[in-house]
Amino acid sequence: MLDPVGLIFTALGVTALAASVLPRLLGRVPVSMPMVFLAAGFVAFGLIGGLPDPDPMANGGLVLHLTEVCVIISLMGAGLALNRPVGWRRWATTWRLLGITMPLTIIAVAFLGWAMLGLGVAASVLLAAALAPTDPVLATEVQVGEPADSEETQDDEARFALTSEAGLNDGLAFPFTYLAIAISTAGAAPAAWLTEWLLLDVFWRILAGMLVGLTVGWGLGKLFFSARFERLRLSENAEGFVALAATFLAYGAAELIEGYGFLAVFVCACTIRAAERSHGYHGVLHSFVEQIERLLTVAILVLLGGAIARGLFAGIGWPEIALALIFLLVIRPVAGWLGLLGGKTGPRERSVIAIFGVRGIGTLFYVAYALQEGSFADGQRLWAIAGLIVTASIILHGISATPVMAYLDNRRNKAAARITGEQRNAPTTAV
Repeated sequence: MLDPVGLIFTALGVTALAASVLPRLLGRVPVSMPMVFLAAGFVAFGLIGGLPDPDPMANGGLVLHLTEVCVIISLMGAGLALNRPVGWRRWATTWRLLGITMPLTIIAVAFLGWAMLGLGVAASVLLAAALAPTDPVLATEVQVGEPADSEETQDDEARFALTSEAGLNDGLAFPFTYLAIAISTAGAAPAAWLTEWLLLDVFWRILAGMLVGLTVGWGLGKLFFSARFERLRLSENAEGFVALAATFLAYGAAELIEGYGFLAVFVCACTIRAAERSHGYHGVLHSFVEQIERLLTVAILVLLGGAIARGLFAGIGWPEIALALIFLLVIRPVAGWLGLLGGKTGPRERSVIAIFGVRGIGTLFYVAYALQEGSFADGQRLWAIAGLIVTASIILHGISATPVMAYLDNRRNKAAARITGEQRNAPTTAV
């Protein structure tokens, strides 16, 4: 019999090596890295009996903290990557996705969870809250890449919108998760939870998260780029692991005062980026957190694939499959399209933004968190539904992201070349 400890370490080595090699090998092939590792986990746990049990219900604490760390590190990377300064008009697409698309998605999923699947009110709200955020971890193919060194470099609207949406709505889904927890513990009567939910979970936690993010980001920005003593100016040393300090400091400080740590981390990253927008140190920080994020993502996806192989979907029937398809093919695209109507996006960009609302690690975190904090009778079923939709999103969006984004980039480049050619050939007039 194979030594399970040696087997686990060998598997860790293989997956770490694959995580560094696969992105280069896959290139523009319509197969994403998450798809590969999800399949690897399914095969490994299906064939090798000596591996640990990956059941998320039995390992709720591990799943909670593993997904938690993965998401906050990803949020730091997303905030550092955004080249566009924060502003009401500059981020108009983002505000539309948060203010219109996200509530429409939550309402639709909560209703279908209750009407189609027969879930209770609390479980329906939890499912809606967990599926509301666009994932900052698994959506790398449709998000902003490396931070640019030039202030003149602009993110294209589709990638910018999906990155900024993922950065903010991963925190803004928390009030609805707390709403589900409150209903599960106090009952469906609003008198039992409404006031506390509005004042604490909506108003204070959002405000505290933003204030902590701004404060920590401002302080670290000063330390990184303009400290009076050169030895304290960390940007001169190009130490990438400082990004972990920023991530954990913002997250921990926000959680200590009962704020939303997810929101604090993203706001902190955007504030650090704003301190010296074109500095190359942002690329160093982003590169480091991207590597950590990739390793954590691999571990989570392998475990998810293993959970599927060991029976996570055993209770799944046609209603759950129908809900997954309706969510990915109807609810998110329609809600996204409606939210962006009248905005500055063209029809092609609007379609891409609406369709590519990737669901992933954030969804798994919210389910794990709520099941630990609340009282839900449908825990196993909620895990199965969440895992099904995340898996379907990985496959559907993983296959389509590369060719769709390549098509969009090609159209954009041709339009830019045409405009440049027209300007070059235009007659000049003496002044």
